[in-house]
Amino acid sequence: MRRKFLLAGIGMVLFLYALPVGAAEFPSKPVTLIVPWPPGGSTDVSFRVLAETTSKYLGQPVIVENKAGGSGTVGGATMAATAKPDGYTVCQLPITIFRLPYMMKVSWDPLKDFTYIIHLTGYTFGVVVKADAPWKTWNEFIAYAKANPNKVTYATPGAGTSLHITMETIAMRQGIKWIQVPMKGGGETTPAVLGGHVTATADSTGWAPQVDAGQLRLLVTWGNQRTKKWPDVPTLKELGYGIVSNSPFGIAGPKGMDPKVVKILHDAFKKGMEDPDYLKILERLDMEPFYKNSEDYAKYVKEMCEEEKEIVDKLGLKKK
Repeated sequence: MRRKFLLAGIGMVLFLYALPVGAAEFPSKPVTLIVPWPPGGSTDVSFRVLAETTSKYLGQPVIVENKAGGSGTVGGATMAATAKPDGYTVCQLPITIFRLPYMMKVSWDPLKDFTYIIHLTGYTFGVVVKADAPWKTWNEFIAYAKANPNKVTYATPGAGTSLHITMETIAMRQGIKWIQVPMKGGGETTPAVLGGHVTATADSTGWAPQVDAGQLRLLVTWGNQRTKKWPDVPTLKELGYGIVSNSPFGIAGPKGMDPKVVKILHDAFKKGMEDPDYLKILERLDMEPFYKNSEDYAKYVKEMCEEEKEIVDKLGLKKK
């Protein structure tokens, strides 16, 4: 009997030694979750709740670190260049990670430099103006922009974002000349329109509290159908633009992560995104779960890269 226990113990030791370094004990310290946008926007708000809910299932704190800039790409680019693939640094990857390589020279390759962990959700986008602005509808706003070239300014979370691309697509189709004012995220775009520094803001639902409080007017949303929270506001699609834009996103780590560590993170984040507290914040921001596991997320990235290349080519934004 003692011999059996001894052999079993030796077998367990050999098994643990056979595991890649860190996999057997992961996680043994907090995990850093990079949010590549400023504090206060819809991404930051939702990820802080997700970090809390995921921590309960991971067994270690998930700490949000804001690293804004580059239209949401500074966080991912920094992680790809400097972080160890040990699972202790992960990052939200916005769609600009897959778009900007076709627009300019960048330091990352979306198909080679990341380990895809889990796909989460997408945004509800919309255009807001001040509540006392003269335009009550999107069509009135468009008519004014057409009649007043270069007088309308609109804030976005950055050049090359879906907000910028969609607004310029609208301008091209409608014969409008307006001016983008790129910023770092919703923590800046909403105050910009509230303060009268720009005519409008095109962004995700970081503007929701101000819309609900009657400080901002929501003219249009960009989803496939009207939102649950603002059912009286039309979509671009129903107004005849044929555009649906929601910039789906997920979480990834640096390339070369151990599959066992990826699974631990995936499982914890999946439980975190199913937690009632996270579902409540999604509902508040009018965002819907869009789950994909690690394998399906990686396949989806390839599809998105192809789609983004086509969009960039059509708009003439391709890098020279």
